[in-house]
Amino acid sequence: MAIHYVCRHCRTFLGSIGRSDITEMQLGLQSLTPAERRDIIAYDSDGEITVKVTCDYCKQALDNNPELSLLASPLQ
Repeated sequence: MAIHYVCRHCRTFLGSIGRSDITEMQLGLQSLTPAERRDIIAYDSDGEITVKVTCDYCKQALDNNPELSLLASPLQ
């Protein structure tokens, strides 16, 4: 099972963890609400997990231009 991290805004691949022994608690995912889990974590049929986060570039763009957060896809 691999865990892949991608930017939720620009869809840039940020990295992955290929360890099968890592837990959601070690990743800090246990504190997410059910709605946050549905929005942030995706599971595929092969057991791979994709976690949607915000990359540094998109965070900076959103911090400098908060109005972008009102758009459905601000930074594609």
